[in-house]
Amino acid sequence: MSWLLGRVQVSYYAASKSIQLSLKSKKSDGTPDEPGSLSLLEFVKSITPSCSLSPLLPGGHAQTIYTVICGKDVPIYYKRKIFESSQLTYSGSFAVDFISKPFPSSEEDGGLPPRTAYFSEDDWKSIDRGSKDGKPMLVVLHGLSGGSHELYLREVLAPLVGVGGNAETAATDETWEVCVVNARGCAKSKITSDVLFNARATWDVRQFVEWLSERYPNRPLYGLGFSLGGNILVNYIAEEGDNCKLKAGVVCSNPFDLAAGSLGLQRTWMGREVYSKAMGGNMKRLLKSHEEQVSKNPRVNLDRVFSTTYLHEFDRELQGPTWGYPTEGAYYRDASSTEPLMAVRIPLLAINAEDDPVVCKDALPFQEVQTNPYTVLCTTSMGGHLGWFEPGGGRWFVKPAVGFLRKFHREVDLGEVDKRNHGNMNGAPTGGHPGNIPKYDPMLRKLQIQLR
Repeated sequence: MSWLLGRVQVSYYAASKSIQLSLKSKKSDGTPDEPGSLSLLEFVKSITPSCSLSPLLPGGHAQTIYTVICGKDVPIYYKRKIFESSQLTYSGSFAVDFISKPFPSSEEDGGLPPRTAYFSEDDWKSIDRGSKDGKPMLVVLHGLSGGSHELYLREVLAPLVGVGGNAETAATDETWEVCVVNARGCAKSKITSDVLFNARATWDVRQFVEWLSERYPNRPLYGLGFSLGGNILVNYIAEEGDNCKLKAGVVCSNPFDLAAGSLGLQRTWMGREVYSKAMGGNMKRLLKSHEEQVSKNPRVNLDRVFSTTYLHEFDRELQGPTWGYPTEGAYYRDASSTEPLMAVRIPLLAINAEDDPVVCKDALPFQEVQTNPYTVLCTTSMGGHLGWFEPGGGRWFVKPAVGFLRKFHREVDLGEVDKRNHGNMNGAPTGGHPGNIPKYDPMLRKLQIQLR
């Protein structure tokens, strides 16, 4: 009966001793204070409000479906730059959208999503020169077949960049710089190779983060991922390990265990005939717009791909042959971020709804997150997939996502995040002879890819 009142249970999963975050030696009002510390779990709890969702959208299906038909507008403007991949193995180009000041509709490019235009040559030169300022900068990854234009993404960015007259942003004069790395072929970007993205496609975000750190060496970099973009972001952070250039990250509705999620979709009529069919159809439409390029890939039979109905069939016929996976299950198991989560070495908050019909509860890393003191999983009993619609139309997940990023940047001493007390993080037994102790490596993959 709780759904009738919109009451939602918020739960937390974390290691018994999460890392200690050293706080800056200033109070919230700016006056000096003795520096203190706060565990990552307590930090997350401090920024997570209670959750009450709209009783007009009861359950995960209603919350999820409303994300498609919600007509809300959040006016975020972008300027786009095309980057050429520095990787010979993953040659081609990818598009990055930088949040921009509003510009007249006459400047929009009709071949791009709304409120998006390419940088002029002069404007790009000023960006490429970089800066020594210390503004916080956010790198964002969108969901499957999406892009920088997605509403769920813009709703999180709006309070960070001061869109909509956000009072807190104006009062603190804290405006974030934001860039969205579009997956290859998404957001009306053109692909210049014979492959699309996949769930382990970390190479473009890696190149872009390195570019940012070179051009803007004093800017703290943060990561934010939605749905499949969350999976890619966790994979990237884990691959970088202690060398990750991001200070912290947030992932929302990350599917984590792709194999479990796929089986969950196939188990029910709604999962199969609504969600899987819709996602498979979206991917086929995306592929159709890049058919000429992908047709050059000798490993892919496009007739077989276009004859598919469901997402797992699409992945079987496209992702499998493209990357050398024998089955879609092999691809899902290898590209999942569940095990890489245990290799994350920056503070990471994951936000998921337990009634998400796209990411079933079985796909969530309840045990894995408890092995890594750098990670916290926050779940709600309701909310759907990137839904969490509240009475009045707001979205609850915006609050903890934005709150985490803001408070982390304002109050955490970024140079003092504790990286020393890992404990026994690989699950190996502590007894016996040192040379005989087995060691678990969460980053051993079946498909070997060149990271740099």
